[in-house]
Amino acid sequence: MHLDIAGAASGSHLPLFLLFLAFSLTFLVTRTITRLIRAGRGPFRNNVRGGVHIHHAVPGIILTVVGAFASVAADGASPGADISALAIGIGTSLVLDEFALILRLEDVYWSREGQLSVQVVCLTVAGLGMAVLGIDPLTEVDTGDSFRIGPIAFSIPLVLHLICLLACVAKGKYSTAAIGAFIPPVAWVGAIRLARPGSRWAQRRYSPAKTARARSRAQRFDSRYGAWGLDVEDLVAGRPTNTGTDTAGETAAH
Repeated sequence: MHLDIAGAASGSHLPLFLLFLAFSLTFLVTRTITRLIRAGRGPFRNNVRGGVHIHHAVPGIILTVVGAFASVAADGASPGADISALAIGIGTSLVLDEFALILRLEDVYWSREGQLSVQVVCLTVAGLGMAVLGIDPLTEVDTGDSFRIGPIAFSIPLVLHLICLLACVAKGKYSTAAIGAFIPPVAWVGAIRLARPGSRWAQRRYSPAKTARARSRAQRFDSRYGAWGLDVEDLVAGRPTNTGTDTAGETAAH
């Protein structure tokens, strides 16, 4: 593993840095515009053609595909690689901003379920950020003496961490997964603890008695920490039109 902040925006790292920058800025701009549209302010309006609401995931898919093709054609050469990185960053940001809508095949953008999109974007930003900083689990780690940690040995904790993140998502702990991407112990604890009562994990694996325990624990946790977590998510994603509680009421390693 190596950490190269100075080189993140230079040389071969430039396309990755541009992708990260384009992805992050596009998400911020997109959320700002959609909230202005929702509030009826500014020059922006919903894009409707022939009675069909064209979601921004549509141009996002087009940009992602065009950027991917252009990236292969450029074969790492500048400026083609840089331009394709910008296209992919903008396109994937637009797509993932509507991840919950695509997952559920219904317009849940302003619902509590729709905030899953923001959490997925946070996970993506975390992953891209680590890549930009040069964190590479597939290279050898020199400990300063004759002992070296090979890529396989170093990758084992990374794989376990990813499993914990996926377990948090399956248990309905999206905020825990987002925070755990930056602070691994949060994801580890969240993966062990009881699932949210309305999550797919609980519905498939829990008995009625265990579901009742999960619901009781979720209510205690939400009464203590939930308001803070929901305020943060509402600040980023916008206050939802409904106030369902099951999947978004937790903030950390519940």
